[in-house]
Amino acid sequence: MLSRKLWLCLIILIPAVNYGQYPLDSLLKRLDEVIVNHEIYTSQKEQRIENLKGRLSEVSQYSIDGYELNAEIFEEYRPFILDSAIRYMNLNIQIAGRLQDHERLSESKIKLAALMGSTGMYTEAVDLLQSINRYGLPEHLVIEYFNTYRHVYSELAFYTQYTQVAQDYWDISNLYRDSLNQFLTPEYDIYDAIREDDLRNSGETETALRLNGIRLENSEPGTRDYAIACYNRSLIYRVAGNLEGEKYYLALSALSDIMSSTKDHASLWMIAEILYDEGDMERAYNYIRFSWNETVYYNARLRSLQSARILSLIDQTYQATVEKKNDQLQKYLVMISALLVLIAFALVYIYSQMRRLAVTRMNLQVANDNLKILNLELQQVNRQMQVVNLDLSESNHIKEEYIGHFIRLCSLYIDKIDEFRRMVNKKLTAGQTSELLDVIRSRDMLETEIEELYRDFDKAFLRIFPHFVEKVNELFYENEKIVLKHDELLNVELRILALIRLGITNSSQIADFMRYSVNTIYNYRAKIKNKTAYRDEFEELIMKIR
Repeated sequence: MLSRKLWLCLIILIPAVNYGQYPLDSLLKRLDEVIVNHEIYTSQKEQRIENLKGRLSEVSQYSIDGYELNAEIFEEYRPFILDSAIRYMNLNIQIAGRLQDHERLSESKIKLAALMGSTGMYTEAVDLLQSINRYGLPEHLVIEYFNTYRHVYSELAFYTQYTQVAQDYWDISNLYRDSLNQFLTPEYDIYDAIREDDLRNSGETETALRLNGIRLENSEPGTRDYAIACYNRSLIYRVAGNLEGEKYYLALSALSDIMSSTKDHASLWMIAEILYDEGDMERAYNYIRFSWNETVYYNARLRSLQSARILSLIDQTYQATVEKKNDQLQKYLVMISALLVLIAFALVYIYSQMRRLAVTRMNLQVANDNLKILNLELQQVNRQMQVVNLDLSESNHIKEEYIGHFIRLCSLYIDKIDEFRRMVNKKLTAGQTSELLDVIRSRDMLETEIEELYRDFDKAFLRIFPHFVEKVNELFYENEKIVLKHDELLNVELRILALIRLGITNSSQIADFMRYSVNTIYNYRAKIKNKTAYRDEFEELIMKIR
C-alpha cells in the first residue's frame, strides 16, 4: 500500500491521470457510511465546544483570556452553527471595545466580516469592514482586511443575477486583490491559496494542481483544511474539463467535511448535482437531502439558496422515479397475485398428490420393515448354518482323521498281539517259562505302548489343529505360557486341553485316557484356568480354536 506522502506525490506529478489510492466507487461507498454515522462526529464536535465553554466559565468575561477562549469557540462554531459563531465573535468585539484594544477589535470585525461574506450576509460584512480604520493596523491584519474585501465582492459577483452588476463587483474585487498583492509575501498562509486561485482563474491548471498538491500534503485528511484543499482541487479539475477528477476530490472534500463536522459545505450538494446528471438518482437524492439537513442545522441563508434549486430538481425527479417504480410495482403486484393464485391451485394439487404418495410410502415402509426383519432373520439363520456347517466340517475332518488313525492302530495292535502270541508260544515250546514270567511281570512294554499311543494321538491332533499350541498360549498370562521340550509335541496340560477341544469334557473319560485319577484331572484343569484371565469362559474359548 502506498504511503500517504507517496500518494500525494503521484497526484502532483500525474494530475490528469491518477486521482488517488482508492477508486471513486470505494470513496462513494465510504461517503455513504460516513453519512449514516455522521452523528458520531457531531457529538465529538459538541464535546469539544462544551469543554471550551467549561474553561470559559473559569475566567473573567471581559479579559484577554476570555477573548482567546471566545476566539477558540468561534473557530469551532464557524463551520458548525452560524448563529453561535456570530454570537461569540460579537462578544469578542465587546471585550475588545471594553479593553480599548483596537488591534483585537479590528481582528474580530475582520473575522466576523469574512464569516458573513461566506454565508451571504454581504451588506453586514461590508458595513463591518467599513467601520474599521485600516491605517495603523499591523501588516497581517491589513492582509486579512484586503483579502476579506476581495472575498466578499467576489462572492457578490459570483452569486448576483445581474451581469453588469456582477462585472462591477469583479472590478472591485480585483482592486482589493491588487491592494492585497502589495503586502502579500510567501511567508503568509494565504499566499499559496491566492496564487492557486489566480492560476485556476487564468486557466493554468497544471501549475495550480502542483501548488494545490503541496497544500494537500500539509493538510490532514478528515480536517476542514483538507476538505477546503480538496474542494479547490475539484474546481481546478472542473476548469480543466476533467469530470472524474472533479468528482473524486468533491467526494474526498465531502468526507473530510462530515468527519470534521463541518455543516457549512458545498462539496456534497455539488457532487449530488453531478450524480443527478449522470442518472445515479438514489445516491444524488440521499446526498442532497443530507446536505439540506446540514444546511438547515448550520442556518446560513446562502447555502439554503445554493442547495434549494438542486434539491427541488432532484426531489421532483426522485419523486417521479418513485412514482414510476410504484406503477411498476403495482403491475408486478397484479402479476404476482395471479401467480399466487396459480401457485395456490398447484399447491392444493401437489398436496393431494403428496398425501397419496405419503400413504404409498407408508405402505412401502411397512413392507420394507417386514423385509428387513425377514432379512435379519435370514442372516441369523445363515450365520447359524455357517457355524453348523463349520462344526460339521470340522467334526467330519476329525472323524476321518481319527477313524483312519483308529483303523491303523487296530491293525498295528493286532500285529503286536500276534507277535506277542508267537513269542509266548516260542518260549513255552522251548520251556523258557521263567523268562516268559519276567516279560509278563515287566511294565516296560506297557509304558512303551502308552507313550506310543500318546505320540500317535498328538500327531493326529496337530494335523487337525496345527496352531493349537500358539492359540492356547495367547490365552495365558505372559509368564504362564507353555514351553514344550525339544522332543515334545504336547505335554499333559495341552493333551487335556486337546481332549476338551475334541469334545471330551467329562473328567472321568479324560482320566481313563490319560490313565490318571479323576482328582488329578480336576487339579490339572483348575491349575490351567489359573494361568489365564479368561477363567470363566476359558474352555469355551478352547472350543473356538480352529
